[in-house]
Amino acid sequence: MSTPSSAAAQDLEQALAALTALHPKKIDLGLGRVLDVLAKLGNPQHLLPPAVHVAGTNGKGSTIAMLRAMAEADELKVHVYTSPHLVRFNERIVVASQEIDDATLLDVITRVRAANDGAPLSFFEATTAAMFLAFSEAPADLAIIEVGLGGRFDATNVFDPAICGIAPVDYDHAEFLGRDLAGIAREKAGIIKDHVPVYIGKQGELVNAVMDAEAQKHRAPIQFQDQDFKTYGQHGRLVYESSQTLLDLPLPALIGEHQISNAGLSIALARHMKISDKAIANGLKNAKWPARMQRLTQGPYADMVTESGGELWLDGGHNPHAARAVASAMAELESVTSRPLILITGILANKDIGGFLDAYEGLASAVIGVSIDGHAALAPETLIEIAEARGLIGQVANNLADAVQRAINTGEALSRQTTDQPIIPPRILICGSLYLSGEVLKVSA
Repeated sequence: MSTPSSAAAQDLEQALAALTALHPKKIDLGLGRVLDVLAKLGNPQHLLPPAVHVAGTNGKGSTIAMLRAMAEADELKVHVYTSPHLVRFNERIVVASQEIDDATLLDVITRVRAANDGAPLSFFEATTAAMFLAFSEAPADLAIIEVGLGGRFDATNVFDPAICGIAPVDYDHAEFLGRDLAGIAREKAGIIKDHVPVYIGKQGELVNAVMDAEAQKHRAPIQFQDQDFKTYGQHGRLVYESSQTLLDLPLPALIGEHQISNAGLSIALARHMKISDKAIANGLKNAKWPARMQRLTQGPYADMVTESGGELWLDGGHNPHAARAVASAMAELESVTSRPLILITGILANKDIGGFLDAYEGLASAVIGVSIDGHAALAPETLIEIAEARGLIGQVANNLADAVQRAINTGEALSRQTTDQPIIPPRILICGSLYLSGEVLKVSA
């Protein structure tokens, strides 16, 4: 990670802030604006190394993290584009396996702004154009590009991939993608290109049917997880199976049963890109993806919990599908060591908080509500009303430090029915938003 000087960091912050003034809508799906500015920049999106395009609702970031680790274990230089960032914007753009430095990022943003010349352009469109410019000017062996939102009209959907991957599809961003699962799947499937192979992560029958129809339209070879390839845990190992191969691999470093499925998609993509089986194994062991079932062991909040004898976990999943995956991982931990589970939750107002909390039914005992500075978050008081309606103990915290202390106190109180019983320190999960996760990680490095 680059360590910026204060002057360079300030210049970069000003340049990023200026991008928000070009187009007042935070999200406005469509390809016309980004194609216009890319044309003025010489169409850098057509000057990439072999590229993988990854869409989906949940798991695409973890899939990309594992695929990147596999490629780098094979000594490949990899461009990676993901969003949003957790602490610094630079995290979004990895150039030849190194997080973009401030000087390069400032340069490409400045050139995008100059080429755009004040025309309407969303922040994501501008930074996506900057990403393509940076990638086109640095040699690499592979590019991995994550869809921002949807697929068909996402600003990334303007290049020619060598292969596509679609992680699990579920409900999210209803204000843009609607509440019809088939319609959401069609938007995600919009990244499928003529004759370009596509690998589909674990889905339900409806989503698979939509993906198959879209692939047929484009005459794109298609492979489905659990039909054409599968992964499962066995005797502390991960087994990957397809019609061509059977691999005995280590379990993913990323925690949770859902990561076994995500690993399956990343392995299928890696094998298609001719990454060696040895590198696939090493990538699974070494992949890192912060704020996804991450055990926090350092920083002020972790210190508070460690001193109490408890556990502190962090996850940025923000929809019911993601919450169910994390709840399953929490249940696994509970089966090994029983502790009261306390949620510290902040979530954006446009998310399904009821469905999110329902995932923890019978598992979590209490919810501590927090706000998320600088974002349109659900009021903690409203969040707690929804939690209490589900039989959960609810409290509103003034800030994260207060929330952690309240979670410790609540968990300890819940662990003993009488004063002569021993205190069992709680398992605390900070969850509900990647923006909230970013606030935690800023002080936990």
